[in-house]
Amino acid sequence: MGGTSSEREVSLKSGSAVLQALKRRGYDVVAVDAAEDLPVLLRRHGVEAAFVCLHGPIGEDGTIQGFLEIMGIPYTGSGVRASAVAMDKILTKDLLRCHGIPTPEFRVVESDRLSGRGLRLPLVVKPAEEGSTIGVQTVHRRKDLAPAIRAAQRYSRRVLVERFIAGREVTVGVLGDTPLPVVEVRPHGGFYDYASKYTAGQTEYLVPAPLPKRVTARVQRLGGAVHRLLGCQGATRIDVMLAEGYRPFVLEVNTIPGMTETSLLPKAAGEAGIPFDELVERILKMALVGRTSGGTRP
Repeated sequence: MGGTSSEREVSLKSGSAVLQALKRRGYDVVAVDAAEDLPVLLRRHGVEAAFVCLHGPIGEDGTIQGFLEIMGIPYTGSGVRASAVAMDKILTKDLLRCHGIPTPEFRVVESDRLSGRGLRLPLVVKPAEEGSTIGVQTVHRRKDLAPAIRAAQRYSRRVLVERFIAGREVTVGVLGDTPLPVVEVRPHGGFYDYASKYTAGQTEYLVPAPLPKRVTARVQRLGGAVHRLLGCQGATRIDVMLAEGYRPFVLEVNTIPGMTETSLLPKAAGEAGIPFDELVERILKMALVGRTSGGTRP
């Protein structure tokens, strides 16, 4: 947990919650801050399996997964390839589009030159490789587009300029191969930004989402399809916007969802009758079943 990304504090909260859950389940567990000398720490503690609670670059992009592969240590969550693809919002959207999965229209900015042509306002500007809505802005005036792009470029060289989808924001977790109940997110400020995610009382979460059964089933099927398309493992969370007429648009994929007891994935699991401690143990066991130390992951 921890690490050096801009999501360090969120990661520490997730890691602390998982640490306590595993202790309550009787595991011999130690917290390891990935900002320190990992090879030394892992050997010193005799780590036999890693529960990855890192968010953002270095931890969620396949980097730490590749490192653990080399160390021969089984780990939770998706493998190197799926982690790298899901962390890259642009590559993810290219894959979704190629496979006929609906996602908002977008353009890519790789320099100071704007590339939002052909997209009508409002637009969403986001770094290509960040999480927790860091560096994300909604642009309603054309003159605000360039400043928003420059702000996003502080976090990522490539920037995604995406058509804003008006509607209801929902998220669906997938545990193993099973979609969990859908959660609807209603930020009081209208936009689910960093403050809305991590400030108590700023957002209302409805689980299960108050949707027609056919819509819920469609969102769950969509989440499962995206999970399989990217080759994800363990637990993932897929964020979706429902436009008018309940038309779904996939926004992005989270291969290491937040794991505090009030995070979205645990909320969905709780609705499915899976308490937090059991959820944590299930994720850990998925990393261990069928794998030996040093074995490669699909």
